[in-house]
Amino acid sequence: MMTPLLLLVFGVSPVTAVGTDLLFAGLTKVVASRVHHSEGLIDWQVVRRLWLGSLPVSALTVWAVKHGWFVMDVLLLKQVIGFAVLMTATGMLVQGRLNALGRRLRIGNAEGFKRWQPPLTVMAGVLLGFLVTLTSVGAGAVGAVLLAYLYPLRLTPSRLVATDIVHAVPLALFAGMGHMMVGNVDFELLGWLLVGSVPGVWLGARLSSRLPQHYLRIGLALVLATIGVKLTGVLL
Repeated sequence: MMTPLLLLVFGVSPVTAVGTDLLFAGLTKVVASRVHHSEGLIDWQVVRRLWLGSLPVSALTVWAVKHGWFVMDVLLLKQVIGFAVLMTATGMLVQGRLNALGRRLRIGNAEGFKRWQPPLTVMAGVLLGFLVTLTSVGAGAVGAVLLAYLYPLRLTPSRLVATDIVHAVPLALFAGMGHMMVGNVDFELLGWLLVGSVPGVWLGARLSSRLPQHYLRIGLALVLATIGVKLTGVLL
């Protein structure tokens, strides 16, 4: 939600919002990654498969932006970000159904499903690398939805979250540094965001175990859908 918040509330330019949010997300996820690593929740084989697709595509996307392959004015980039937010909201709502579908396919055709897992995971990384680098949206929620389908038995909910977060750390930092090199990062804004994230992370950790996850997911998806409609409607 950070990039839409920077766009709609604070009036930050889209390219600066994307670049700043990427570095902010990467830095704040480092702490969570260390915790998950210490608890042994990370599936490193899955992470490596995702990185194989996401990191090269992220570098290519930054290069393409720098050299003018993606020439988008302010309104068009806002709309693209809006579509990414809508994709995230939809993914949050259908994650359970996709997990159930993946579970049925995994049990019904185990060998065939496992044979396609590695290349499909790399392709999921390609999608995430492009989407996150261009819009800063999707590393968490969209990645979790894809993993819930691709690894319905192997990744328990806690391992899925840990694996998804660890994949997102270098992707966000890598893409953020690329945007930094082309001048798309506001360091003063980044500093204030990091200061605010300290109490925010503490409060979120306290509340997350007390709030009903099902209704929290639906509420967040509705908020994201509203934001996505607002952004995609800029050109209407």
